[in-house]
Amino acid sequence: MNRRLITAALPYVNNIPHLGNIIQSLSGDVFARFCRNRGYDTLYICGVDEYGTATETKALEEKTEPRALCDHYYGEHTKIYEWFHINFDKFGRTSNEQCTEITQALFNDLDKAGLIHEHVNKQLFCPHCNMFLADRYVDGTCPKCGYEKARGDQCDKCGSLLDPIELKEPRCHTCGSTPEVRETKHLYIDLPAMSDKLNAWMDKASVEGRWSDNAINMTKAWIRDGLQERAITRDLKWGIPVPKAGYENKVFYVWFNAPIGYLSITKQLADELVKAGKQSFDWKSWWLPSESEEAKGKEKVDLFQFIGKDNIPFHTVVFPCTMLGSPHDWTKLHHMSSTEFLNYEDGKFSKSLGIGVFGSDAIESGIPADAWRFYIFYNRPEKQDYQFTWKDFMEKLNGELIGNLGNLVNRTLLFVTKYYDGKIPDAPVDEELWKQVRELEAKATESLEWADLKDAFHTMFEISDICNKKFQATEPWKARTENPAVAESLIHNLCYVIKDLMIMMNPYMPQYTQKIMSYFGKSIQESKVGMETKPGYTWADLGVTEGLSTVGPTEVYFKPMDQKTMLAFREKFGGKQNKDAAKGEGKKEKKADKKKMEPLVLPLDQQADFFNKNIELTVAKIVDVKPNPEGEKLYIETLDDGSGTPRTIQSGLRMYLKESDLLGKHVIIAANLAPRTMRGVESRGMLLAGDYKDADGKDCVEVLDASWAAPGTKVVLEGADVNAAKKEQITGDEFFAVQIAAKDGVVQIAGKKLLADGKEIKTVNAVNSEIG
Repeated sequence: MNRRLITAALPYVNNIPHLGNIIQSLSGDVFARFCRNRGYDTLYICGVDEYGTATETKALEEKTEPRALCDHYYGEHTKIYEWFHINFDKFGRTSNEQCTEITQALFNDLDKAGLIHEHVNKQLFCPHCNMFLADRYVDGTCPKCGYEKARGDQCDKCGSLLDPIELKEPRCHTCGSTPEVRETKHLYIDLPAMSDKLNAWMDKASVEGRWSDNAINMTKAWIRDGLQERAITRDLKWGIPVPKAGYENKVFYVWFNAPIGYLSITKQLADELVKAGKQSFDWKSWWLPSESEEAKGKEKVDLFQFIGKDNIPFHTVVFPCTMLGSPHDWTKLHHMSSTEFLNYEDGKFSKSLGIGVFGSDAIESGIPADAWRFYIFYNRPEKQDYQFTWKDFMEKLNGELIGNLGNLVNRTLLFVTKYYDGKIPDAPVDEELWKQVRELEAKATESLEWADLKDAFHTMFEISDICNKKFQATEPWKARTENPAVAESLIHNLCYVIKDLMIMMNPYMPQYTQKIMSYFGKSIQESKVGMETKPGYTWADLGVTEGLSTVGPTEVYFKPMDQKTMLAFREKFGGKQNKDAAKGEGKKEKKADKKKMEPLVLPLDQQADFFNKNIELTVAKIVDVKPNPEGEKLYIETLDDGSGTPRTIQSGLRMYLKESDLLGKHVIIAANLAPRTMRGVESRGMLLAGDYKDADGKDCVEVLDASWAAPGTKVVLEGADVNAAKKEQITGDEFFAVQIAAKDGVVQIAGKKLLADGKEIKTVNAVNSEIG
C-alpha cells in the first residue's frame, strides 16, 4: 500500500473562514481519517497562508503589524478547525523559518538552472507613501464597467481581472493619493522552458492519478495557449526575502512560496517532534524520498491535494514547474480533488455585511459540528456550485441524517435495550441482507480510495435506507411475539450493519460515530503522527458479524430543526444587522444598475470568438418535470446532463407547454450560467428556446431539440474545437452579449451554425426567432 501524503489548500490568514472556505480542510480530514483507518501510512498537512498583499493591506486597515495580525487570525483559524474536529497531523504557518529556508533553496535551484529571468515593467508608485503599490494597494474606477470601487487586481462588480495601471482615476489604498507610473524590476520563472517537461509529467500523472476532466482541460488549456513567464517577486515588506543582489527590498510573490508551505510545514512538524522528545521522522522521506535514508524500503508516496477550482492551475502548472525545474526528485501531485463553490442562499458569503455562516457562527449556533460536517459532505460541490440554504439544511438534517440514519440507529438500539434487556440476540447471518450491504460497502470503499467523498457518503446512506425498509417490512414489534426468531435475526444483523456504518462514517462524523460505538462498549481506531494510536475498529472489521454482545443506555444525538428555528437562523445570518449600511449604497447601485447595466450585445465580428471562449452549451435530457408551487409560470426540470449528477433548472414554460411536451426531450442548456434562485429553488442553467405565433396569432414557444445527441454532448459553432475549455461560470449579461438566433430554421451565431455531435440545430416552428 503506497504511503499517502495529503494536503488541503492553505486558507488565507486574514479572515474568519466561512463554510465554503472550510470545505477543503474538512475534505482532507475525511480522506486522511479514511486512509489511517484503512491502514495506509498517512500524513495530513495544512496551515495558514500568511504572506502577501492581502495581509499587509488588512494590517494597515486594522492599524497593526502583519505579524500581530497573523498571530491573531492563526489562533482564530486553529480554534475553528479544532471545533470541527479536523485531525491535521500538523496545522502550521507559512511564516515559519522552514518556509524561508526551503523557498530560498528552491529559488536558488531554479536560478542556477537558468530558469529565473529579470524583467522591467511599469507599476504604480505612491510618492506620499514612498513605495510601489502592489495590486490590492490600489483602488480606482474599472475601465470595463465603470465601477468606482474596483481593486487593482479585480473588479468585484463585473468580475474582470485587472492590472492596476488599467484603472481609471487610481488611488493609493493607504493614503488616497494619486499614484504615478514608474518602472520597477522583478524576477520571473521561465514556465515556457519547462513546457515539455510539464506536458510529459502531466500526461503520465493525470492517467495514473485519475485527474478530473476539469483539471486536465484547464491544465491543457494553459499549455495549449502557451505558458508565459510568471513574476515571482513583489514590492512588499511582509514576505520571504529574495536571496539575490539588487532585490533586497523585495519579497517572493505569495503564489510562489505558498505551495512550498506544504513542504515547510512538514519539516516544521518533524523539527517540533524532535524538540518535544517524541518519535520524529525525516521530512524528506515524504517530499524527497530518493534522498532520505528513512524512505529506503518503504512504499512510494502518493500526493493527494484538496483544493478549490480556482486554484487548479497553481497546483497543476506553477507549483509542479517549480519542482520540475529543480535538480531534486520532489514528490509531485498524484490525485487532485477539486470542488466548485459553495454559495449562500441567493448570493455569496460576506463577513462585512453579515451574510452567511462563518466558522465562529457555526460554533455559536448550538448545532453539533458533525451536523455541519454531514451537510457539507452530503452536498459537497464536486461537479457544480452548490447553494447553501437554511431550508435545505433543515430538510437534509431532518430527512437524511435524522430520518434515515438516526432513525435506523435509534430504533434498533432501543429495541435491544427495551425488549432484550440490552443483550443483542444471537441469530444466524442474513445472507440476503449482507449481500446487498457488502456490495455497497465495496462501492463506498472504492469511491473513498479515489477521494470521491460525496459518492461514498451517499452510498452509506443507501445502506441505511435499505435497512430501514427491512425494519419496517419485518415489523419486529409484531414478530417479537408472533415469530421471535424473525425479530431476533433482524435486530442481530442490523446491529452489525450499524457497526459497519459507524466505521465507514467515522471519517465524516467522528464524534457521532464514536458516541454510537460507545453504546456497544466499543470504539473506532484513531491515529495521528506523534500521538499514541487509540485502539478500536478499523476498515478490516467491515462485514465481520461477531464481537458485539450488549447495548448500553442510549440518547438522541441530533435534534430535528423546526420551521421557526430555521427561519430564525436565516434571518440572523441574512445580513439584516447591516441593512442600514447596505441600504444607502445598495439602492444607489441598483438604480445605477438599471440605467447602466442593461445587457450589452457585442459587435457581430466579436460574437463567435466570445462564444467559443466563454459560453458552454450542452445537450441534456429532461428526466422529470413538475410545477414550482411558488411560481405560477415556472417548471422545475431535473436533467441528465451526462455528468452523472442530476441537474435542476427552472423555466418559465408553464403557460406554453405541458409537462408531457418536455419530459424525455433532449434539450440544449447554457451549462455554465451562474446559479440563480427563483421562488425558493436554485436553477443551475437555462434551457434554450425560440418563440413564434401560431395560425391564430397565439404566442408559442419551441424548445431547441437535439434528440440525436446523448446527454453531455457539447454544442459548438461549426469549425470550433469541441474540447475547448470554457469559462467556469458566466453571468446573464455575458450570455446575452451574444445573439443566438434561428434563421430560416437553422440556429446560428454571427452566421455560423450551432452543431451537436456534428449535426445542425434546427427549429420547426420558430424558424426566424431570437433564441434565449
